Amino acid sequence: MFKYTKHLTYPVNVTKKDLKMAKSIITQLGGANGELAASLRYFSQKFNMPDEKGRALLNDIATEELGHVEMIAAMVHQLTKDATIDELKAAGLDGYYADHGKGIYPIDASGVPFDAKYFAVTGDYIADLYEDMAAEQKARAIYENLIDLTNDTSIIAPLLFLREREIIHFNRFKELVEYYEKKGY
Repeated sequence: MFKYTKHLTYPVNVTKKDLKMAKSIITQLGGANGELAASLRYFSQKFNMPDEKGRALLNDIATEELGHVEMIAAMVHQLTKDATIDELKAAGLDGYYADHGKGIYPIDASGVPFDAKYFAVTGDYIADLYEDMAAEQKARAIYENLIDLTNDTSIIAPLLFLREREIIHFNRFKELVEYYEKKGY
């Protein structure tokens, strides 16, 4: 069961419009290694975990990832909300605007829409957990790349928070694999 609290997991208060950064950050919403893919991956995989410990961990992290989706969407919204049509065109967002206006739509930084093929569910819980660890490492690397693209502290702070959560999730998945291997599952 879900409980929604009406605040972001980490505050997002971007102070300056930056359309190029928005175009890059949106990859963590709709890209192959983004938060939406992670959430759906873990929700789907949890059903095949061999015990409640695994199901609970994947459910908890999947739910947290939805909060990260909300953070990324808030960042993109704040980075673009006062943009003019000419500014959107100059940033290469005219195609996005044509399809979605200033709405938030899950795409990657190249404009490719989200696709369910971005997340794997093999039915083998150990294989899935290794996939999850790899996904968390890829997301961490993308957050580091995004941080390198800006010097705006109002963008860097939430990106650092999200990067840290990727590391924590990686470690929780690794602990679960080690637990299962010790149990002989």
